[in-house]
Amino acid sequence: MPSSNAPKNTGERAEPKRFENVACPFCGMICDDLTVERTDKGLKVVKNSCGKSVAGFERKLPEARPQVGGKDVELSKAIKEAAKLIGKAALPLYGGLATDVEGMRAVTALADRTGGIVDHALSEAQYRNFKVLQSVGWVTSTLTETRNRADLIIIAGSDVHQLHPRFFEKIVSPPDSMFDVTAPKRTVVFIGKGLDRSGAKGSRVGEVVTLPCKPEQAGEVVAALRARLNGFRLKPLEIDGVSLADIDALAEHCRKAKYGVVVWAPPSLNFPHAELAVEQFTGLAKDLNQTTRFVGLALGGAEGAITAAAVCGWQSGYPLRVSYASGAPDYDPYRYAIGRMLKDGEGDLLVWIASISPDLGPPETDLPTIVLGTPGLKLAKPPAVFIPIGTPGVDHAGRLVRVDNVVSLPLKDLGRAELPSAADVLAAIQAAL
Repeated sequence: MPSSNAPKNTGERAEPKRFENVACPFCGMICDDLTVERTDKGLKVVKNSCGKSVAGFERKLPEARPQVGGKDVELSKAIKEAAKLIGKAALPLYGGLATDVEGMRAVTALADRTGGIVDHALSEAQYRNFKVLQSVGWVTSTLTETRNRADLIIIAGSDVHQLHPRFFEKIVSPPDSMFDVTAPKRTVVFIGKGLDRSGAKGSRVGEVVTLPCKPEQAGEVVAALRARLNGFRLKPLEIDGVSLADIDALAEHCRKAKYGVVVWAPPSLNFPHAELAVEQFTGLAKDLNQTTRFVGLALGGAEGAITAAAVCGWQSGYPLRVSYASGAPDYDPYRYAIGRMLKDGEGDLLVWIASISPDLGPPETDLPTIVLGTPGLKLAKPPAVFIPIGTPGVDHAGRLVRVDNVVSLPLKDLGRAELPSAADVLAAIQAAL
């Protein structure tokens, strides 16, 4: 780890170089086919880009130095001060967690050592899935299976194109597939008005259908669809923009499908009790699997959220919201939600890790705060300790778990900046305790 007064973030490794098959850490799909060039002006995505990858790789880092109380210090002093604050805390809260596999392993090790609580900044959206998986289970697909086999894709209440700009290009209408069983044309259905449908085009896309309800009514639409597929009569629907004839037409598409996929993104389902909508989506897959092949596919997972939940699961047996205060992992999805704890005045120190994008700044709180963040991270006020860290897949190598939870993909060091990794800083803090 660099030990100078300020981890250098410009010019140190700026010799030109071309990187092939680069994995992108800036959305949960982690597309691994990018070509990135390093020039004397910074990084440039030259092949297979999207808006998120360009914004992430080509972002110019501002000057950033370790700070204590808003004043520049040596990195070693910032680490000692962070260790001092953590050592004194009775209940430290480890939040943000936008880091890679190694960083998350280091977080859990430090939380275990110090009796802290771990929770990702975006776990509220994830729990719209976890509640369903824990209570009734589900049958899900992967990105590759969907790309190669689906002949019907239902986008349920989620603006997938906004979250994953290359989902349609890579999964819905790819130029080729691995198997000859792929339908020559696949039907794409959007449930929800205002969803970006611009990606639903290309040689593999056939009919495009829209049921223009409010996105928060997608669960009601799918509930009506399940009822019709199971032979129930329904009164006229009270769902804006969707008729019973629309439901019956979609039911016929489902019956004819050989491999159907219902796709949703928990971050898009931002309304009360959204887990009930997810339960309807996964229930549709269960119903149809009696007669055909039908599965779910959950998307989202920005800021390393999938990685955080996966590593927490490996290490503790639980998906985030875990306390080590008792000396052993203790799981409670309500008690140990850090967002709620901060609002209710619980905990006595916030340790915030945000290494991927500059938008994941810590919430406002009166607690003393330690921030390990990418340079330029949005901060409402100077934290007690700030340590600039590198972005995995840009400033250092690492691994991230893909949104479908089946693989962890290696990330390359593109040499943008001489910044330490979250894992190295957290290990140094633990050694200083």
